[in-house]
Amino acid sequence: MRAYNHGIAGDNVTVFVPETPGDLVHFKDWWVHSNGHIALDTETTGLDIFSAGHRLRTVQFGDANTAWVIHWERGGRFVEAVVEFFRRFRRTLLIHNAPYDWLVLGRHAGLRLEWLAQRTRDTQVMAKLVDPRQPQEGGIGAALKPLSAFYVDPTAPDTQGDLTAVFRSLGLTKATGWAGIPLDHPTYNLYAGLDVILTARLAPILERELDRLGVRPVLVEYEHEVLHICAEMQRKGMVLDLEYAETLSSKLAEIEDQYSKVARRYGVESVNAPKQISEALLGMGEDLILPGNTAPEYTAGGAIKVDKPVLFYLADLDTKDGSRLNVRKPNPLAEAIIRAKRSGKWRKTYADTFLETVDPDGRIHPNIQTLQARTGRMSVTRPALQTLPSSDQMIRRALLAEEGGVMISTDFAAIEMRVLAALADVKQMKRAILAGEDLHEYTARLVFGDGFTPKHRKLCKGVGFGKVYGGGAATIARQTGAPMEDVQRAIRAYDRVYPEIKRASARWQREAFANGMVTISATGRRLPLDRDRTYAVVNYACQSAARDCLGQALVTMKEKGLLEYLRLPIHDEVLASAPQEDAADVARAIEECMTFNLFGVPVAAEAEVGKRSWGSLYGADY
Repeated sequence: MRAYNHGIAGDNVTVFVPETPGDLVHFKDWWVHSNGHIALDTETTGLDIFSAGHRLRTVQFGDANTAWVIHWERGGRFVEAVVEFFRRFRRTLLIHNAPYDWLVLGRHAGLRLEWLAQRTRDTQVMAKLVDPRQPQEGGIGAALKPLSAFYVDPTAPDTQGDLTAVFRSLGLTKATGWAGIPLDHPTYNLYAGLDVILTARLAPILERELDRLGVRPVLVEYEHEVLHICAEMQRKGMVLDLEYAETLSSKLAEIEDQYSKVARRYGVESVNAPKQISEALLGMGEDLILPGNTAPEYTAGGAIKVDKPVLFYLADLDTKDGSRLNVRKPNPLAEAIIRAKRSGKWRKTYADTFLETVDPDGRIHPNIQTLQARTGRMSVTRPALQTLPSSDQMIRRALLAEEGGVMISTDFAAIEMRVLAALADVKQMKRAILAGEDLHEYTARLVFGDGFTPKHRKLCKGVGFGKVYGGGAATIARQTGAPMEDVQRAIRAYDRVYPEIKRASARWQREAFANGMVTISATGRRLPLDRDRTYAVVNYACQSAARDCLGQALVTMKEKGLLEYLRLPIHDEVLASAPQEDAADVARAIEECMTFNLFGVPVAAEAEVGKRSWGSLYGADY
């Protein structure tokens, strides 16, 4: 038996590493006679759980003072000791970032995800409910070491830094070190053991913080339920059309090269060189001034900005869906830069990532982060599918329903505006929604009269989203292509016809000031505000409530037995795969789960049944 001693918060803690089957008797004696919760963690060969070479190396267990690092990789009695623990232990398990360990233990130890989820309390979820901000936003973040340094011990060991040095000494990199470091290396075992001790110490502190801040236990339980649902979706994954993905990667490389050649004709050798781009555009007579501005914008280093808003404006393209705005003559260099950069990004971010992460069964398993944003909004990473333009069919075409099945997409209808109407009690907006009117047409009619045009509707839609997302007049002008004076006039008119929005914003800001710069969402979520951006309170309130509409709909779907069909939550869309003969019934059932009443405002959803690929819902022919 190896034993490593360490100090945490003035206490001496011990990490035990059994080396023989006889040592495992002491491990069993420890957990059988332990009181309270036990923390759990795993060490693996890397983060791609479903890749062909992924291995489980250690499983570790611990309380506030003692950790046991069991070398799963040794097999035999060591594996049996871990399996026996899970078969007999019935108390709560504490895990930091539980979905990773759930999926690892499911793949390598055969444990049912639902069984693990029912017994888990995730300290990362608890921490995000205490303070959802990332370090760059003024928060602690959700990583174990910074949280431990803040709540447990300011000198909480950063053994990962020590491990990086060990990797280098062994001729390994951070990417290869986790698989290549010897199983019995002291730093590796200490790192593994201290993590569960820190998790065990962190959990009761976060429990007290949640109680002190008045975060309701039902919200904590709800987040764990959402966590489980999304982990199940990640475990199932999606079928990849491998041949299409390979062809797509080559095609995107060709498009990137084609438009890079166009850029070179204008003197831009690299589409990722802002100085070259700005000099070329200035040489073409462009002033690089966005609508609503009187001068170009500059980077912190003093260079003229040629970022996405500038390039899309010069190319006369909508920043959201790439459609033509028809407000100016498109600049061919700006358009070439956009198309070259987009093709390169899509190849690396999507097509190549599909090919890198596809498992031996031909499936990809996107990582669903259930509490990614400050407001609780979810995100999907590796690949980052939530960043796809809403109009894309090219990338989505690569992802398929099961054999013999079809894809179903169910979208909330204008969820942001419905949430805004509900939370701010916007009377005319609520009347329009209840009457089943197109809300943006209704607003355009109120603002511009019966003779409103499609451009007026687009402008009113932009103003409405500006209210929800905190975009000012300049942002709305860029996104809609409307002149600044028209935007400002529309904002004033919008405030006249929907005065409740400004009143609600002012009230929520006052309440946040009185509550230590924290606004409380409709579901009781704590949303810290930045003092220089208190106007964002409307955005936070609406985005958080919209996310919880989706979360509650997912919980309802699980209760209705629909979890087996679910594949991804993307923004306000739920993607599902169902056998073709059952698709209409499944679509209707999902639609019903996403239809409910929010403070007197009907939240509605519409399901669409496609063909086999996700892209078929956006125009693809398969």
